[in-house]
Amino acid sequence: MLTDLSAKSSGAASRVYPIACATVGMKGNLLTDTDALLEAGAVGFSDDGLPIQSEPLMRELLKLSEAKGFPVCPHSEVFELTRGGHMHDGSVSRELGMKGMPSEGEAAMVERDINLVRDVGGHLHVLHISVRRAIDLVRKAKAEGLSVSCEAMPHHIALIDEDVRIYGTQGKMSPPLRSADDREAVIEGLADGTIDALATDHAPHTIEEKLKAFPEAPNGILGLETAVGTFFSTLVATGILSITEVIEKLTVAPARILGLEAGTLTPGKAADITVIDPDLSWQVDTNAFRSLSRNTPFHGWTLRGRAVLTLLGGRITHNLL
Repeated sequence: MLTDLSAKSSGAASRVYPIACATVGMKGNLLTDTDALLEAGAVGFSDDGLPIQSEPLMRELLKLSEAKGFPVCPHSEVFELTRGGHMHDGSVSRELGMKGMPSEGEAAMVERDINLVRDVGGHLHVLHISVRRAIDLVRKAKAEGLSVSCEAMPHHIALIDEDVRIYGTQGKMSPPLRSADDREAVIEGLADGTIDALATDHAPHTIEEKLKAFPEAPNGILGLETAVGTFFSTLVATGILSITEVIEKLTVAPARILGLEAGTLTPGKAADITVIDPDLSWQVDTNAFRSLSRNTPFHGWTLRGRAVLTLLGGRITHNLL
């Protein structure tokens, strides 16, 4: 499967670095063959939006990470605390009459996994971190010298749970939009370097899927086509991060976390280059998306900063110039 994916992506508009399943069928019962998957091109292991609930399995996976040097990239959630929840647990969820997902459901799993790293080693990369206590735990782990990293999403920087009132299912994702205090913690974590990388959590869905009632609608929004504009508008224009810092968190940091020879303009390396106009003001129009999906809360927003040209191995794959 990974070998086929590599072959199919050879002429694509971007490079594909697969994160392989951590457990067979993402069922959480048995670890996959990490040796075979690494040989086939995997750069890390995760069960995507499903947490690795089994502590013994996570312990064994981190032992393998320590021995082989790959990152373990879990979705952090304790199902016993979040099961049946549809949005962040707080005053908004109660007013809307929806069962909430408490912040502790994320933080408790991050705490468990950091304790395992402290015990057996390995590299833990926390996906889409979104709550204050989890960020504080990562900050403490880094201060101890543990191999722990994390990333933040555009929607957890630009939006909070109150925005579900406006955007409905376009504001439904996992982890959910959090409180204003949690968003402030994400911004603080980016500013002080606790949060290493910026990502998108790109999750396309059909219009029909997102038109379902909130509890039945799937989690996730598009991220790729609005990420640069959202990050530049919320982080650079506000003075929270410099352009250089945002670019580092989008390129050099992810490459370092995944152990890739990428994210650099070093002579002799692959000419994978994105040209960004940091001052370009543009309005998000889902009808102009290259994606076949339209699920985003950012439709109609005016953003500042956009990728205007992309080169892959010196070949132009995207051009707005």
